Amino acid sequence: MASKASFSIIPCVKRKEEKEERKRSFLKNGSMLLEDLIASCDGKSHPIRCYSAAEIIRAANNYPSCIIDRSPFAELYRGILDDRTVIIKKYRDWVDTDRAIRDIIISMQMSSHKNSLKLLGCCLEFEMPALVFENAGKGGLNFDGSLVADNELLPWKTRLRIAKQLASALTYLHTAFPRPIIHRRITSHCILLDDDYVPKLFDFSLSLTIPPDQLYVQEDFATGRMGYLDPTYVKTCQISEKTDVYCFGVILLIFLMRRQAAHWNDAGNVWEYLTRDPKLNVSDGQIQIETIADPKILEEVGGDEQAQQQLQDFLALALLCIQEETEARPDMIDVAKELVRIDKSILP
Repeated sequence: MASKASFSIIPCVKRKEEKEERKRSFLKNGSMLLEDLIASCDGKSHPIRCYSAAEIIRAANNYPSCIIDRSPFAELYRGILDDRTVIIKKYRDWVDTDRAIRDIIISMQMSSHKNSLKLLGCCLEFEMPALVFENAGKGGLNFDGSLVADNELLPWKTRLRIAKQLASALTYLHTAFPRPIIHRRITSHCILLDDDYVPKLFDFSLSLTIPPDQLYVQEDFATGRMGYLDPTYVKTCQISEKTDVYCFGVILLIFLMRRQAAHWNDAGNVWEYLTRDPKLNVSDGQIQIETIADPKILEEVGGDEQAQQQLQDFLALALLCIQEETEARPDMIDVAKELVRIDKSILP
């Protein structure tokens, strides 16, 4: 049975009341958005369209099997707007409005980067704002880095290119604005692929800006997805650019190993983390790539020594990113440069 987004047309007798509620929501959300826009856009214009609630409802109704992803916080689905396929993100009504507003602001700022999901507009007439993005035809990734749509396993060259392009987007997030912006929750679920397997980073709802004259943001407690949590952040509750670097290192391992960042071990009644795999903690010499890499990758590269070295360099970078001490991790710009070098180490 086709999945549909959770919108419904309200009977005519309630339309006047509905119209008033939408007006109130628009004024509330619009004032918050305007305030944040003035504070964050640094005098630059980032035009987006404001859609009506009726357009959003109609967009979902025009698209069968439209659900892309459901989470406790939001629903992501496809729809048809202005004769084009789009992705709509609708937050749950109980989520803090600030989270949705932050997502709009940073998505808008990032839309100029080719590896960030482009924000086309938003709807402020619901209790929680809805975001409208460009389409990403291939959809999202599973926890192990395969495609959600049909569990398609991506070739090694595609995985490497995706990693390189995501690193570029994160570098832009960290360096292109007056103050560094930390994504804060980089996981396989905040990456979509377009029809050409070009990655699109999205979901900036939990992102933070590092205040002037500070190197990190201090929080009261640590939150995040199992398997991606930076151990330094867990200990200190301090978020910095290096928090993103750690999460990105986990993504690199997922691409290389085709394993989940964390899984529940029923026998041991414990969570097991990819970063703590004993095969990755070899102190007496180099890790043998054939013991940890996805068999599909090993089959692709065969006995090609250059390709084997490429895999080894990719692994070394991933392990550098997940160092326990933040000082030992590279900056995102250096990660991006190294991935470009690795990609070019074998000529087409």
